[in-house]
Amino acid sequence: MSYHEYVWGREISAKDYPFYALIQAAMRQADTENLEKLKSVFPEIFEELQVRYNAPSGLLPEEVVEHENSKEEEIEVDYEVEK
Repeated sequence: MSYHEYVWGREISAKDYPFYALIQAAMRQADTENLEKLKSVFPEIFEELQVRYNAPSGLLPEEVVEHENSKEEEIEVDYEVEK
């Protein structure tokens, strides 16, 4: 890793992003070799990333999401997830 990448890592770390969000973001940006490494260590995260990538708005069926008005609302999605 270069010094530049180290500095970026410090900045990203200071924002306190959730761990799994960082892993899936790394998977999205990884080249082929690094993606294979990440997939071998975090296969469940890669599988969920693929399912969510192919799902409308990244939502899984009957997932509850919080909206701007702070009310929880059940979202019904009309599709089937293939595994």
